[in-house]
Amino acid sequence: MAELRTEEEQMEAIKRWWKENGVSLLVGAAIAVAGVFGWKTWQDYQAGQSEAASQRYQQLLTLSSQEQLDDAARGRAEELATTLSEEHGGTLYADMAQLLSARLSVEGGDQPAAREALEGVIANSEHAYLSGLARLRLARLQVAADEAEAALDTLDGEIPATLAAQQSDIRGDAYFALEQTDQASDAWREALRLAEEGERPLYGVQLKLDNLGVQETTS
Repeated sequence: MAELRTEEEQMEAIKRWWKENGVSLLVGAAIAVAGVFGWKTWQDYQAGQSEAASQRYQQLLTLSSQEQLDDAARGRAEELATTLSEEHGGTLYADMAQLLSARLSVEGGDQPAAREALEGVIANSEHAYLSGLARLRLARLQVAADEAEAALDTLDGEIPATLAAQQSDIRGDAYFALEQTDQASDAWREALRLAEEGERPLYGVQLKLDNLGVQETTS
């Protein structure tokens, strides 16, 4: 009887516990199940977005690789770049699309659009390499537009070490445009040194030094 009484007491304890906690337990279980399905839905959505971004970027890349673009093709390229920027902002595809868009704008003679695209990457990209690359390209445009001082300011921004040789090369171009030949020579020498250290050939720099009457600085 004592054993039965103990079992009955245990059943009563279970009933009381269920009465007090059963509802919250069921709610918690429902939330957990919803969370699992919600997370899976989110993952599926993200995968779909990534695939869409990849396809759009591939289309843009195919268009931009053509030697010449007619107005229709250029318009389609601009549309793809805008879509990638607006619908997939913050992704690698969006940043690369803006860099391609800037290049196409330069080829089409639209310097303001090119600058806007590059400045957008500089301001918003979470990818340091692409942001640095955008700085280099913007600085080149500024040098070409006789804005050498602005180019030097642009080059003073954050640029990854992997792009340091190109950074020094363009800095030399800016100094040369300002007729500061000593500074230009120093910057180009530094560019060659960094290129050699990084085993990344940098063509044309030695020719610039030769034109200044500077002897070759690398082996």
